[in-house]
Amino acid sequence: MTRPADAYIFYMGLKIRPVKKLFAYMWGGDVGEGTKLSRGAERRLEFIEFRLFWEGRVNRSDITTRFGVSVPQASNDLSRYQELAPANIQYDSREKCYVPAGTFSPKFLKPNAGRYLAQLKGLADEVIDIDDTWIAELPATGSIPIPSRRVEPSLLRALVSAMRRRRSLDIHYHSMSKDRPESMWRRITPHAFGFDGLRWHVRAYCGIRHQFRDFLLSRCLGVGDEGEPSAEPGADYNWVTRFNVVLVPNPMLSLAQQETIGVDYGMTDGRIVVPVRRALLYYFNKRLRLDVAKHLDRPEETPVVVENREDYDNVLAEVTA
Repeated sequence: MTRPADAYIFYMGLKIRPVKKLFAYMWGGDVGEGTKLSRGAERRLEFIEFRLFWEGRVNRSDITTRFGVSVPQASNDLSRYQELAPANIQYDSREKCYVPAGTFSPKFLKPNAGRYLAQLKGLADEVIDIDDTWIAELPATGSIPIPSRRVEPSLLRALVSAMRRRRSLDIHYHSMSKDRPESMWRRITPHAFGFDGLRWHVRAYCGIRHQFRDFLLSRCLGVGDEGEPSAEPGADYNWVTRFNVVLVPNPMLSLAQQETIGVDYGMTDGRIVVPVRRALLYYFNKRLRLDVAKHLDRPEETPVVVENREDYDNVLAEVTA
């Protein structure tokens, strides 16, 4: 069966389709031999299951409000869901709504806690609205307020366009380099975006340094003319190549604490392998505070350390040279 598309949403300033790629609308089951559903019907079945799983209830008004369908259509959708997943749903006459049965097992979506939490963060950061999600009752959520870095929509659009059409682009860039203290125009060939958890940058071939580098979006002051590309995306070795970082609990922690860290990070046999693009290894190093681990007195501040440290340091030195 064709996987369902979903509505556009906005997250971190980007327009993303489909929603399921960021959130929890993931197709995961057969609706029955010989059954053909429209894309809209598929989405409504997913919605019913989403509400049953995450909200613990769903009724006709939820469907009519979310999709703008008639009450009879909403009733048909609930009946169809009951036909396709009879062990998942039951009617609560007291609450006058449908609730998950004790034998509930997702058929039309694959629940993902990380994606649900991403929605909560997006809502807390006010980059998406509640109407952009399928959440009914929003749990109290707080997010650390971090001063936002300015990114002009017109700049982002120009970069995305250049990437799609494999073009180079002139940008007016303000660098932190001591060699270039003033803002200046430079020609880049962008091919990807990177995010370090706090800020966005564009990965591009630099016409001045003749190598692939990172340019912070917030330091791009303007865009100019387009031109022929100076390099192909596949030529960016540090972007297309990943290095496997092996993380283990900090040995300075107690055995009980190390076991807790292993559970936190989903480790197997006390270790976890994290594939990281070489071009993002510097940010990974900073984000996990691996760069200052040996200088801190309290191991709780750096709960994980790198097991393959020699190889890690060698690659890190190569990508930051």
